[in-house]
Amino acid sequence: MQRRIGLTGGIASGKSTVGRLLEKRGWPVLDADRYARDALKPNSASACAVVARYGAVVGDASSLNRAELGQIVFNNPIEREWLEQLVHPLVRQRFQQELQRLQNAPVVVLMVPLLFEAGLETLCSEVWMVDCEPQQQLNRLQRRNGLSEIEAQARLDAQWPLERKRPLADVVINNRGTTDALIDQVNRYAPPSLGTTS
Repeated sequence: MQRRIGLTGGIASGKSTVGRLLEKRGWPVLDADRYARDALKPNSASACAVVARYGAVVGDASSLNRAELGQIVFNNPIEREWLEQLVHPLVRQRFQQELQRLQNAPVVVLMVPLLFEAGLETLCSEVWMVDCEPQQQLNRLQRRNGLSEIEAQARLDAQWPLERKRPLADVVINNRGTTDALIDQVNRYAPPSLGTTS
C-alpha cells in the first residue's frame, strides 16, 4: 500500500525546507501552493473569474496582480472564502491526477499548508506537521515576503493556528532550532536509505 504523507504546518513554519529534504530522498513531493498558482494561470477561467469579481485593481486575466489579490483576500474573510472555493477544488483535482500518475511510487508527499482547512487530509495515510513558535512564524514571514507585522499577522490569522493542528498530526517536526536540528529530525522519520534513488 502506498504511503501518502500529508506535509503541513503553518505559513513560514518550514514546510518547504522539509519538502526539499524529502525530495532528496527521491520521494515525489506534490506542492499545493504551486497547484494553486497554476489554478490562476493567465487567461484561465479562474483568472477571468477573479478579474470579474475585483476589476482592474487585480490587473487583467492575462497578468493577475497577486500582491493586490492577497491584500484583498487576507483582509476580508468573505473574499478569502470565495477565492478558496474557486481554487481548492482545482487543487484537489490536480492532486488526484498526480496521485494517479504516481500510483506505483512507494511514497508520495503532499505538501499542503491548508491540509486540514481544505479537508485534504483524506487523501493521506499519515500527516507530518512542521512546528515552530508563532513569533518565529511571524518573523520569518515578514523577512521572507517583505511584509509589515500587520500584513504578516493577517496571513497567519487566515490559517488554523499551529496549536490546533498539532494534535491532529501523526508526526510533529520541531523547527524551533537550527537547520541541522531540523535535518536530524527528518533523518529520524525519513532515513536516507528509505526511498532514495541514489
